[in-house]
Amino acid sequence: MPSHILIEACCASPEDVLTAALGGADRIELNTALTLGGLTPSLGNLIACRRAVSLPILSMIRPREGGFCYSTTLFSAMQQDAELLTGAGSDGIVFGFLTESGEIDRMRTLDLVRAVPGCQTVFHRAFDLVRDWRKSLETLMELGVTRVLTSGQAPTAVEGIPRLREMIRFAGTDLEILPAGGIRPENVVQIVEETGCTQVHLSGSTPRFDPSWPEHTTLWFSSADAPDGGAWREADLDIFRQMRQNLQQFDTEE
Repeated sequence: MPSHILIEACCASPEDVLTAALGGADRIELNTALTLGGLTPSLGNLIACRRAVSLPILSMIRPREGGFCYSTTLFSAMQQDAELLTGAGSDGIVFGFLTESGEIDRMRTLDLVRAVPGCQTVFHRAFDLVRDWRKSLETLMELGVTRVLTSGQAPTAVEGIPRLREMIRFAGTDLEILPAGGIRPENVVQIVEETGCTQVHLSGSTPRFDPSWPEHTTLWFSSADAPDGGAWREADLDIFRQMRQNLQQFDTEE
């Protein structure tokens, strides 16, 4: 059987999912509002994406932008989202809970893992804010989390290569480490070679512009510091094809 570096595509729509699949992606992380770092997708969005591809789809469970310490009512909504999305065909969930002191919230993490038995569970880049990454990885191993999405606590995965390499060695086979953050076709080979990772995460997107948006309007439909301007980001087929092509050198026959 062929073995290759797994590509996880961060997507926000059925169009994104189809493009990523055509470009060689192996797994989907489904979000909405990618410019906010990714929020929980709608049930309808997941259902449309599930119909579009047979790839594994993991759904983001994040009810708002900002940090990762949530109220009791928001946490209850997150539990409901996790159950509804996995019940509708999501293969897993992506989430992150921190305490007020910035450590892994053990109880809420465990509660969400238990809410989706048999599904993949991913602790997202909230992990990059923890103070003691070794202790935090041990905590996630104990709680039965499947993998961690991380840039190695650096602004980008390239900058985080030394720590990513340490994390992968530290976690061994007990917890998957999924590098993320600024990964592109031109740097993915370096990241794989220098960290020893077996999977990578990227959006592989480019800006798109809605023709219904007037060119010179003074109206905005989002906050002043993040104007929409009729633009959004969409998966780029060429980026994913180039990513897969660049990773072919690591393919082996088993």
